[in-house]
Amino acid sequence: MRKYLTLLLFGSLIAGMNLFNVSKAQNDWLILKTEDISLEFHNLEHYNHYSKYARGYNLEVLKAIDSVQAKAMNGGGYFIGIDSIPTESPVGFNLKLFGNTLITPPRSTSYCSGSTYTVFITALNMIYQNKHVKLSDDRLEAMRMQEPNGGRREDWVKYWGIWNADGFGSQYAMVQYSQMGIEIKPEKAMPGDFMNIAWKSGIGHSVIFLGWYIDKNGNKNVVYWASQKGTNGYGDQIVSLDKIKSVKIVRLTKPGKLFDFKVNKKINRNVPGDDVKLHQ
Repeated sequence: MRKYLTLLLFGSLIAGMNLFNVSKAQNDWLILKTEDISLEFHNLEHYNHYSKYARGYNLEVLKAIDSVQAKAMNGGGYFIGIDSIPTESPVGFNLKLFGNTLITPPRSTSYCSGSTYTVFITALNMIYQNKHVKLSDDRLEAMRMQEPNGGRREDWVKYWGIWNADGFGSQYAMVQYSQMGIEIKPEKAMPGDFMNIAWKSGIGHSVIFLGWYIDKNGNKNVVYWASQKGTNGYGDQIVSLDKIKSVKIVRLTKPGKLFDFKVNKKINRNVPGDDVKLHQ
C-alpha cells in the first residue's frame, strides 16, 4: 500500500510538472526555427509542416490552406480592381459551402481577404464533411461573395462584406458578427489563426498566421499565408515586423454558430489593434 501511494504521489508530481510545462509553452511566442521556413512560397505542406504547433480547428484551417493552394500551384495571380471590367475576383475558382455556390468568379485571380475567406469556407466544409447539415436560406445568402445577379457584394454587406471591409475584417465577421471565434493575443498565436495586419503605410492585409521568425541577424518577422502580389496570388510570405503598425488575430472555436448567427447584427468598427512586441 505504501509503495502504491508513493508511486501515485510521484506520478501526480510528474503530471503536475508536465501541465506546468504545457501551460508555460502555451504562453510563449511561437518562434519558428530556420527549418520551419525552408518551404517554397508555393507549397502543399502547411498541415504536415505546421500541425505540430497547432490544435483544435486550426488543423482543419491548415488542411484548407493546402486545398486552396492546390487550385493554383503558381499562386493563380493577384488582382484588385473594383471598377475594372470584369470586376476583381476575391477567389479564382467556384467556391461552395455544403454544396451551395457562394461565387462564380469573374476572374481566375484572387486577393488577400478573398483567400482567407476561401480557406475559412473550405475549413467549414472539412469540419462538417459526411455530416447532414443545412443552412437556413438567409444565412446561406449572408455567406455569399457576390450578389445573385453576379454583381460585386459591397463591403459591410453580410458575412463576406464584413470580412472584406477595411480594418480588422476577420474579427468583425468571426468574433462579432457570427461569434464563431475568439480574439487571440500575438504571444499566443498558433498556425491556422486568422490575422489582419495594419501596415505602417496605412493599408491593411488579411492573412493566415503561420509563426513568428527571428533571422540570424536578429531581425523579427511574421510568417503567413495569403494572396498578395509578392507571391503572384496564393502563397507564403515572410515580412519584417518593422513594417507593421498593429495586428488583430482571431481563432475559429465555435463553427456551430454558423447555423444560428443573426444575419442583421450590427458591428463595432472601432476595434484597436494589438502591438507585436516579439521577444524570445
